[in-house]
Amino acid sequence: MKVLLKHDVSKLGKAGQTKNVADGYARNFLIPQGLAVLATPGALKQSDALARAEQLRQAQLAADASALAEVLKQTTLTFTARSGEGGKLYGSITSQHIADELKAKTGLELDKRKLELREPIRSLGTHKVAVHLASELQPELTVNVVPEEVVAEPAA
Repeated sequence: MKVLLKHDVSKLGKAGQTKNVADGYARNFLIPQGLAVLATPGALKQSDALARAEQLRQAQLAADASALAEVLKQTTLTFTARSGEGGKLYGSITSQHIADELKAKTGLELDKRKLELREPIRSLGTHKVAVHLASELQPELTVNVVPEEVVAEPAA
């Protein structure tokens, strides 16, 4: 079945493209979700307008993402954590901690799933965390983990 994509569909195509897909995929998923319409002659005429609108939207998203990337490259987050010998943390710094601290420090609300942290940070030092903003745009954020100062209690 020939369909005209109204939105980008991963592993299928971009908005405004005409694609041949399985009948069930079109009837049961693409059309009900509003991702595509049947490729009728009238819809094909509208495809140019859809493609132009999608290009404008993509250009705006790219401009916003590049501005955000510049802010993220210059941002350094510092966490204090209790640590044992050898610089190992008693806990860990997760992507949720980083997202929360980023929002508190800069006001930028970033989804924790966009932070490419393979596993939580469990050691002291400076760590680089990649942020997935767009397919080709992945700025790195600097995260410093410093030891918590333990104040000794005076003996009585």
